[in-house]
Parts: sequence; structure tokens; C-alpha cells
Amino acid sequence: MQFKNIFIYQLPDTIDLTPETLEAALALKPLLPCTGLDKQTRGWVPCRAGGTLVHAAGEHMLFTLGTEQKKLPISYINRMAKERIAGIEEQQGYKVGRKEAKDIKEAIADELLPNAFPVQRSTSVWLDMANKRLIVDAGSSSKAEEVLEFLNKTMDALPASLLKTDISPSTAMTNWLIGDNVASGFTIDRELVLRSGGESKSTVRYANHTLEGEVIMAYIAEGKRATRLGMTWNDRISFIFTEEMQIKRIEFLEIIKEEATTQADNADELFELDFVLMTGELSKMLNDLLAALKE
Repeated sequence: MQFKNIFIYQLPDTIDLTPETLEAALALKPLLPCTGLDKQTRGWVPCRAGGTLVHAAGEHMLFTLGTEQKKLPISYINRMAKERIAGIEEQQGYKVGRKEAKDIKEAIADELLPNAFPVQRSTSVWLDMANKRLIVDAGSSSKAEEVLEFLNKTMDALPASLLKTDISPSTAMTNWLIGDNVASGFTIDRELVLRSGGESKSTVRYANHTLEGEVIMAYIAEGKRATRLGMTWNDRISFIFTEEMQIKRIEFLEIIKEEATTQADNADELFELDFVLMTGELSKMLNDLLAALKE
């Protein structure tokens, strides 16, 4: 298993947590199925089928938040509501207002909810005790905050805050583009987004394009700043760095993939080795990246 899009949270230096303590806390709030009029439930699930709630390797722990949600057919609800509204208007001789139409849709949704098909998804969380970091594998900030919210309900003693840096990611990326030394071990790839401040928010995007030349320098000179930048670390991990301090589209390059597949004899060993390699490589990369964002 490998993380693809991550949000990084900082934990207090004083935090002390063992896999056993974490396992016991998560076990108190397991994922339960949606029943009756429940639209959604959340709870902790095993990291993999047949596994434990917490998978530990050294000072790294992996755990997973599961979400079960009932999916309702919006097009069917809209059609049912349209027919019901038409019947009310024909019988009572008045036009149904916006609020009443909304209430009708909600009533139809409640009628369908007990028989709706439940869909499950999961969000993986990595706890790096060596660096006191909590890392959520999520494609959006709302999904990451969902994990933090439920984790706070599970463990009062695990306060996490979004990682802050001395130099903002946007400032650092812009400086790297105009010739300042790129962070040690990193190279710039062929993807970039530049955006101006103020009300216009005019944006220039480069995809699979060489990021050199006078045009980019001119955009920066007129006030645009880098908000996304493709990068590679030590020829081992490529990713997109964003102004929100998110790291997206993480790809472990062939050298790491080969290390995992050639050393593992079965699925259990592959899972274990994948986790060890991922946490080992990503923690080093994050340390180098964060060092470059210090004044």
C-alpha cells in the first residue's frame, strides 16, 4: 500500500503513544453499518482484510477510518418529486413554492433511505512518532479534516494541527523557479501553476512542459506566484507540491517498486515491506522538504 495524496499535521513533542494504546482506543469506535434512516456512519476498520486496526513497524503506525454512506439516486428523487409536485398543483390549484418543493424532495429521500444501497470508502492515516507527524492520505482537505474530527472524538489526547512552515510553500516554489537553489536532493519537473494575487486570480498552467525561459520569468516579474510545482526527490519519489502544503500525486519510482517486489514472497510480506519502504522514504523526503522551508 502506498499513499497518493497527503496532508501533514504536527503533533506535540510530548505525545507518547504505543500501538497497543492506539489499538485499544480505535476498538471502541468501530465502523458500524448504516441502519434505518442513517445516511452515513464512520468508524475504524482494519488496515487490510483480516488484519488489526493498527499496523506498526518501528516508530510508524498505520490505521484506517472507514465510512459507510447510503447512496440515493438523485435523478430518481428529482423525477419522483416532479411528479408529486405536479399532482399537488393539479389537485389543490396552486403552484408549489421553493421551500415546499425542497421539503417534498427530502421526504422522498427519507422514504427511499431504508432501502438505499450502502457504499464504503476508507482513508488511511500514518502516525510517524519519530517526527511527531500525523499524515492523512486524502485527496481533499474536507476528507482529511473528517479524519481529524473523528480522531478527536476517539482520542482526546491526540491534538494535531496543520503543519506550519517559516517560508510559505508558494514563496519557496517561486524562488526555486527564479534561480534560488532548489531544496537539497530535489529537482523541478515539468508541471507548474502560476497565479496572480488580487481580484483577478489570473492563472497560467504548464503540463509536461519545460519550466525554463523568459516567459515564466516575465510572469513572475509581473506578480504571479507558484501555487503548484512538480518535483522529484533523489530520483526515488515524484510528486506535486501545492501552496496549501499538500503533496499530491505521489509516485514511488521504479527503484522502490523493485525493492518491494523482489524481496517479498507473499501478500503479507509485500504489505509489510511496502509500508516500511513508504514510511522510510517519505519521512526522509518530508524532512528534506521541511528543512528547505525554514528561514
